[in-house]
Amino acid sequence: MMISVARKAGLLMALCALAACALPRGAPILTEVAKGSASQAEAENISVVPVTRDSAQRIKSWPQTGWRGHYSWLARQKGPASNVLRVGDTINLTIWDNAENSLITGLDQRSTTVESVEISPNGTVFVPYVDQVQVAGLTATEARQAIQDKMAQIAPSAQVQLAHVEGVANSVDLVSGVAKPGPQALPNRNFSILSLISLGGGISPNIENPVVRLIRNGRTYEIPAPALFADPAKNIIVRGGDQVLIEEDRRFFVALGATAKEELVYFHKEQITGLEAVSILGGVNDTRANPAGLLVMREYAKSQVRTDGKGPEKQYVVFTMDMTSADGIFGARNFVIHPGDTVMATESAIKPAQSVMALVGAVFGLSNAFD
Repeated sequence: MMISVARKAGLLMALCALAACALPRGAPILTEVAKGSASQAEAENISVVPVTRDSAQRIKSWPQTGWRGHYSWLARQKGPASNVLRVGDTINLTIWDNAENSLITGLDQRSTTVESVEISPNGTVFVPYVDQVQVAGLTATEARQAIQDKMAQIAPSAQVQLAHVEGVANSVDLVSGVAKPGPQALPNRNFSILSLISLGGGISPNIENPVVRLIRNGRTYEIPAPALFADPAKNIIVRGGDQVLIEEDRRFFVALGATAKEELVYFHKEQITGLEAVSILGGVNDTRANPAGLLVMREYAKSQVRTDGKGPEKQYVVFTMDMTSADGIFGARNFVIHPGDTVMATESAIKPAQSVMALVGAVFGLSNAFD
C-alpha cells in the first residue's frame, strides 16, 4: 500500500501536534526563571547568585534564615559517683545510744528515730538537742558524719544512721518522647542523659528525626538524637531539676519541579548541603530535568540585606547550581540549605524536543514501511 507525500506530511503534522500535547511541563526552564528574575530584579527585589566553589564559601557567612543556624549542646562533665543532699530532700535519722540516763533515748530504749526531716532553704536540718546542722551539698555519708560530730558534744556514745530521700532537686523530669515519661530520681551524680532516656523506655518509635532538648536554669539546649548516640562526648551528665523533651525536628525545605519527589522534606541532621538535597530527593528526572538548572530560592529578612558584599544584596535570592561542571558540583557540596528554602529542578528545553524528534523518526519509519 502506498501513502502519498501529502498524506505523509499530514500524518507527520498530526503526530507532531499530538507529541506537543503529550509533553506537558511540570516545571519552568532555567532561562524563564533567570530572565524573569533579571528583568524584574529591581522591582521585585530579587537577585540571581550562581553557586560555585568560591561563592559557596562566601554564602556560608551570610545570615541564617529559618533558624539560628546551629544546635547548642553542653560539654560533658564527669561528676562523682554519689549524690549530694539538696534543698527539698528529706532525711530519716536513727540515733543509737546505750548510755544510761541518755538524753536521746528513753527508758529501756536503745534508739530513737527522727523521720522526714526536710532540708530547709538555707541547707540545714533540725536535729533535737543539737539544733541546725548544715547538710546541703554533702553526700549522705558526709551528712551522717556531720550530725554524728554534733551529737557527740551532748552524747559521746551516740551513733547516727541516715537515710536520704531525694526531692525534686535530685530528680529529672523526662517530659515527652519516651515510653515512660515522668520524674526520675537520680541514683548518683554521674547519671547520663542516655541512661535517663533508657530509664524512660527509649525514644518513641513514632517520632521521626528526633531532637533531644534539655532545659536547665531557664536555658534550652538541643541536639539531634543520632548525633547524641554517635558521639560519647555528647552524653552529658544530667542534674537535678533538668527537664528533657524529645520531639521531632520540624525544620524542612520544599522540593518542586523535575525531581523524583515534590514534597516537604524534613531535615534528618543538623545541616544539609545542596548536593545532599538533590540526593534526598532521589535525584533529578532524567527525561525532564536540566542538571545545569537546579535552583534554591530563599527569602531573607529586610534587616539582613547588605550592600558591603557580606550578605545578600536583595531580600529574595535565587541560587543556581550547575551539576554539569566540577566547579558547580563542588560548590553544591559546600552550599548549605536553610529551613524554608525551596529547591527546584528546572526542566530542560532540549529533552522534550529530543522526544519530539524521536516521535518524528518513528513516523518516518512507519510511513516508509508502507511504501
